[in-house]
Parts: sequence; structure tokens; C-alpha cells
Amino acid sequence: MAMNNGMKKRVVVVVITYLESLNRLIAILISMCALLLANIARRRSNRNRLIWDCYGRASSREINFHRIVYMSDRACIENTRMDRTCFFKLCEMLKTVGRLEATRHMGVEEMVALFLHILAHDVKNRVIKRQFMRSGETISRQFTNVLLAVLRCHKVLLKRPQPVPENSTDEKWKWFKNCLGALDGTHIKINPLQGDKPRYQTRKGEIATNVLGVCSQDCQFIYVLPGWEGSAADSRVLRDAISRTNGLRVPKEFYYLCDVGYMNGEGFLAPYRGQRYHLSEWRQGAHPTTPQKFFNMKHSSARNAIERCFGMLKGRWAIIRSKSFYPVKTQCRIITACCLLHNHIRREMASDPMDDHAEDMQETHPDVGDNMLITHVESSTAWTNWRDNLAQEMFNTWRRRA
Repeated sequence: MAMNNGMKKRVVVVVITYLESLNRLIAILISMCALLLANIARRRSNRNRLIWDCYGRASSREINFHRIVYMSDRACIENTRMDRTCFFKLCEMLKTVGRLEATRHMGVEEMVALFLHILAHDVKNRVIKRQFMRSGETISRQFTNVLLAVLRCHKVLLKRPQPVPENSTDEKWKWFKNCLGALDGTHIKINPLQGDKPRYQTRKGEIATNVLGVCSQDCQFIYVLPGWEGSAADSRVLRDAISRTNGLRVPKEFYYLCDVGYMNGEGFLAPYRGQRYHLSEWRQGAHPTTPQKFFNMKHSSARNAIERCFGMLKGRWAIIRSKSFYPVKTQCRIITACCLLHNHIRREMASDPMDDHAEDMQETHPDVGDNMLITHVESSTAWTNWRDNLAQEMFNTWRRRA
């Protein structure tokens, strides 16, 4: 009986030891299962996170584009220099006239917004990559596509010249009947090849191109000719412009206002040399005492349109305010595109942030044949006499009204 009790105790000890070992084994199995499940859950979480990042990046791109263009007119103007209505009209024009097409992964609106943002802020490719979440190759390719599309719209965007009518009441332009506008040259910095830099060096030592600009009375570009070296004289650039097949057309009996850097000849009315001319010289209450001085004062007031036009152009597009690292050919195309976009903004925006007081001329220009165009620039005695008679008539009219 005693042995039976001892056996029972040993059996109980063995059973308890066995159960403890079994519990440890179960605990180990449970721990292993828990680790396995945790590993599976972590892998699923990582996979889900990668998928979320992929979709999140696309969503962020859309949010960023919405912020640049769609959020408000103010944001659109800050980023593209035009309000939303003007922006979408430009996109539609580039689709229909410029033959700009969307790609599989980028719409026309995003292409145009990217292009305008680069022009407006002169940002580098690496900055646009981060801002628009696109590759550098995509940005470069679409910039070129939009640039070419804008240039294809030049016939639509360039201003048609409109002569000053006989019954004009504009204080600046009423003295110059049949005048089509004003012209002048400006220097825009470029980055040519090292061997070409001496030719592009201006008198101030800058490396730039001499750009001929012709504008209407309401500060829209009629004609633009970039590409000439900065060392070239303004008169030489003008002679080249009117001799080109698709160059500047100046009908006979019509003319443009120009400064003393150009000849006073048929089609181009220059001020008197050696007389007070610039507007700043007349702002201190001085009054003209001779027909020549009065003519110069009125001439400067009207011709100031081209100066304002260049000022708005450079103020609007930062890419032409500093030296660009594009090739010269591409840079000249960019200058022309900036002028065309300037015209589009002047036409389509109810209030141009650069100049809210520009006037909108509605007169039309009569069609003329090629045999009635001025094809060369030279001084003319008849033209000088006409200018003297015009100056005397202007001065007498002013004296009678004074």
C-alpha cells in the first residue's frame, strides 16, 4: 500500500513535468505563430504603404496643379501671369491653331502651366522637377512642344497695325494722323558660344541680342525681330526687317514713330536732333517755345508706347530679364513667344496687372499691295519738309488753343 502511494506520487510528478513541458512547447508554438502572423502583417502593411505612396504621388501632382491654376485668379496670375479665363483661352488656341496635343500622362493645361511658370519665374529644370513632380526629360520636351505651338499662333497673336484716324481725340496720338505705332530696339541678355560673344557685346559690355520691337498705340506688338548681335546698330536691324520677305510691312503714306537712332525718312518719323526730347525734361513745368520743341514733346509722349511695351514685357517674363542658358536660337524663339503671350494677355484680360489703363483701339488697317510698300530706309528732303510743316501746324494749333 505504501509502494502504491509512492508510485502514485512519482506518476503525478511525471505527469506534472510532462504538462509543464507541453505548456512550454505550446507557448513556444504560440510565440512562433505570433511572430509569423506579425511578419505577414508587416509585409502586407509595407505593400499597402508602397501602393499608397504611388497613388499619393499622383494625387499630390494633381493637388499641386490645382493649386497653381484652379485655386483662384490671383494664384493663376502669380504663377502664369494670366487669369484662369485667359489661361484656358490660350490652351484652346494652342490646341486648335498651335496643334498642341495631350500625351498619355500629361494634359495640355499642365503643359501650358509648366511652360508659363518657367517664363514667368525663370526657374531651372531641377526646380520644376520637384514642383511639378515630372522628370527632367519630360519637362524639357514639353517646354519645347509648347514653345513651338505658341510660335505657330503668331498670325493670330500679332497685332494688326491700325492707323491713327483723322477724328482721333487721343491727346497722345491725335497729332500723328495715319501713324501705325512706334518702334525701337532693346537689348536682351543671351548666352552665345564663346567665339561669338565679341559680336554680341553691347556698348555697355553686356552680352545681348538687339531686338527690334514694333508696337501699336495700345501697347501690343505688331512685329518682333530678335537675333541680331548686340553690337549691331538699330538702323541696321530696321533695314534688315523691312527687306525680309515676311518682315515689317510699312505701306506708303503711313509711318511709325522712332527715336533719333533711326533716319528720318519715308515711313519712319524721327524727332529733331539737338532739341529737348525726353518726357522727364518736360515734367518740371517747362513749356515749348518753338515748333521743333513742341513736336519733340508730342513725339516723345506718343513714342513712349514702345518703351512701356518693353517695360511690361520684361516685368512680366523674368526669363528675359537675365542671361539665359538656352541656345541662342531657342532664346530668340522664347523672346518672340513672350511678345506673343504679352499680346494675348493684353487682349483677353479685363485688367492687365502690368498696365490697367491701356486703351483698346478698334480701327482697321486698309489692305495694300506689295508694290505700295516701303522697302528701304533713307533720309528724304521731302519727308523732312513734311515734318517741318507738321511741326509748324501742331505748334500753331496748340498756340490757338492755349
